[in-house]
Amino acid sequence: MKAVVRPGSEKKISGDVLTIVADPLQEGSYTEAIRGCDTFIHLIGVTHPSPAKAAQFRAIDLPSVQVAVKAAGDAGVRHFIYLSIAQPAPLMQAYLAVRAEGEALIRASGMKATFVRPWYVLGPGHRWPYALLPFYWIAELLPATRESARRLGLITIAQMLKALVWAVENPPADTRILDVPRIRELS
Repeated sequence: MKAVVRPGSEKKISGDVLTIVADPLQEGSYTEAIRGCDTFIHLIGVTHPSPAKAAQFRAIDLPSVQVAVKAAGDAGVRHFIYLSIAQPAPLMQAYLAVRAEGEALIRASGMKATFVRPWYVLGPGHRWPYALLPFYWIAELLPATRESARRLGLITIAQMLKALVWAVENPPADTRILDVPRIRELS
């Protein structure tokens, strides 16, 4: 297993993972290092996305997936896993637009793909949304809000990790989407 990391992030990776220090925004910076890998998982993006970060999505998220798709294609990777966003997401139009462009690039590449589409992942540093859980439970009971509450539901980091492991272990025949209900189902 290999992980492409930015300079200074090497210590954040487990000792049994080979780290590749590279610039994820620089074409060709890690292509040779991922040659021979079956699956590429793209987790790069602006932290704590919000509507106010539209320019950062275009400056970081989009170039990182452009570089990754080219590197993975050139290196012969067969399965590309992309962390996207639940759709539709009316409050996050700029983020959704960039993630949709990323998905389109991956589809056009011809690689098999898994698009993982959470809305909000609960984990360390992300605990305040736990207060929203009772509202989600109620919204899922009401016919008028059920679909939106399920589609934009909160998931835990453990659920997310199980979905990613499942996606690696079960490559698709073509392209598939793991939305919030499916992410929950896999955990």
